[in-house]
Amino acid sequence: MTETTDRPALPDHLSTNPRSPHYSAAVFEHDVGIRLNGKERHDVAEYCISERWIKVPSGKTVDRKGQPLMLLIRGEVEAFYR
Repeated sequence: MTETTDRPALPDHLSTNPRSPHYSAAVFEHDVGIRLNGKERHDVAEYCISERWIKVPSGKTVDRKGQPLMLLIRGEVEAFYR
């Protein structure tokens, strides 16, 4: 039970991209899960709980800088530690 107290609180907006201002290395030291509309998603690159959206990569499509193109999906977002 001491393991849960060592975890930082999950932020409202979090990104997996280290160049993003919403990236938090301390949170990613633990396994984070995301549920969208009650179903767990494993491909989430960014989420915002208050605005109710997630961003997922659009297949293998990349932009001119080599970054994956993102799709915005709206719904009930829940973040949790696994």
